Amino acid sequence: MGSNLPHKQMSTRGPHRVVVFSSPMCAWCTRAKTYLRSRGVSFQDVDVSRDPAAARDLVRRTGRMGVPVVEIDGCSIVGFDRARIDSALCLRPN
Repeated sequence: MGSNLPHKQMSTRGPHRVVVFSSPMCAWCTRAKTYLRSRGVSFQDVDVSRDPAAARDLVRRTGRMGVPVVEIDGCSIVGFDRARIDSALCLRPN
């Protein structure tokens, strides 16, 4: 029966679309991505230092120039906010 738990966790996480807007020199960006990986969350990483169009779009949508921004199902979380990430992904606090 223990094998059902990972399947259940995967089905809970599966439908979420997660995008992390980051830059290589940002320590908080690295922490956010490390945290998502540790929780088994797949995400797309957008390096705004290499993608000026993504950077402009991010500022337009959030009103801010800072990274990281973790976008979950279209909802932006500015900064690395573990509690908000867990809540948006329906994860139990780690």
